[in-house]
Formats: sequence, structure tokens, C-alpha cells
Amino acid sequence: MEQFLICPSFRELLVHLLIAAAGSGRRMGAEGNKLLLAVAGRPVLAWTLDAALACPVIRWIGVVGQPVDEEAVAAIVAAAGPRLPVQWIVGGDTRQESVSRGLAALPAEAEGVLIHDGARCLVEPELLSRCAEAVAAGAAVIAATPVTDTIKQVDDAGTIQATPDRSDLWAAQTPQGFPVDDLRQAHAIAATEGWSVTDDAALFEKLGKPVKVLQAPPSNIKLTTPFDLTIAEAVLAQRAAG
Repeated sequence: MEQFLICPSFRELLVHLLIAAAGSGRRMGAEGNKLLLAVAGRPVLAWTLDAALACPVIRWIGVVGQPVDEEAVAAIVAAAGPRLPVQWIVGGDTRQESVSRGLAALPAEAEGVLIHDGARCLVEPELLSRCAEAVAAGAAVIAATPVTDTIKQVDDAGTIQATPDRSDLWAAQTPQGFPVDDLRQAHAIAATEGWSVTDDAALFEKLGKPVKVLQAPPSNIKLTTPFDLTIAEAVLAQRAAG
């Protein structure tokens, strides 16, 4: 694992951060990693990294991606001029495997970890701080937003089967934060049992461990389609003007 930058003199911080950066460009219509696409004149990942570096309670950052993107990611990190260590970590074939590899690469002193999707480039440092502070207090947390649409459960034939009460529904996002030892144990059990999940909170749910929800602002979207790039451009322009 290559280390991009070491800055050992920076003051002690609370948690470590893993950025999942192996984004596919399939639904975006891109040939490569969508985190390398430009939004407001800079790569998506550059905006995500800016937010992380602006969060005063993050001590260390690991960027988890695929070998083909290492050189491009290294250039983005170098351009950011990070004030703290940023380390490249080779990911796996799935997000779950990539997070497991990220956990294995954490510094020995890591006690709390945030996991954030690199495609959520509009994340605000304040949200990262709130999640980090909860983790530092020993909690497992996820950023999420209340569902505002009416949700329909539909079968394979396209027929509605149920309408869940939306007052109980939240859309899960990142960052998600956990005590490091607990999350490592959850991933180890998942590997043994053959569990496949789409986020780390689901592992805690399977194990009966509590996970708290912290409400995120509406802007904390995940860039998935070309339309999302348009939204991100508008949000970033508004922030720059404000």
C-alpha cells in the first residue's frame, strides 16, 4: 500500500475515514470510474476529499479503489495538499470486500471509523463531524434522510404488493460510522456466513447491534446518473456564490 502523504505533526483527532472510491460509471454513461468525472471543473473525488479535509475531527483518510485508478487518485490527493495522512488502499471485487480491506489497512491506534461513498461529493464537513462525534462516544451511526415519496413494494411482474408507512422509512446514506473492533468483527462473521450486504449498517442489523440515524441535509446525494451531475453543479455554484 502506497502512502501519499505523511503529516505526523498534526494534532490528535477523533476518528479515521475510509472513502469508497471504486465507483462504476455504468449508470452515469461513463467508461471509467465516475469519481474521476468533472463536476464544476474538478473531479468528483476532489470535492469529496475537500469536505473530508475540512472536517477538524478526522485524523487519517484511506482512499479505497481499484489499481487502474491509483495514478489518477494520487494526482487528486496531491492537488488537495492534505494536512493529514491520506493513504491509497487497493479494494476488492465488491464494496463489502473493499471496506474489509480498508479496515485491515487502518492504523493500529484507530478506534472509530467513518465510511463514506466518494460519489457523495456534496457532503458537508459538519455532517462528517456529527457522525464522528457519535462514533467517538461509542455509537454506530449512519447519515440518512426521511423518505418523502410514497413507497410501493412491487413483485417481479410489476404489480404492487404493499405500501409501507413512509413515516418509518429513511433513505440510508453515508457517512456511516462504527467502533473499529465491532465493525471488523461484523465483517469477519459476514465472510464466514457468506452474507452479502450493500452497506455496513446492514451487518450490524443482522447481528442485532443498534445503529442510530443522524439526519443529513437534502444535498447529500450520491452521484449516480448524469442528472445528478447537473444537481451537483447547481449546489456547488450556490455554495460558491454564498
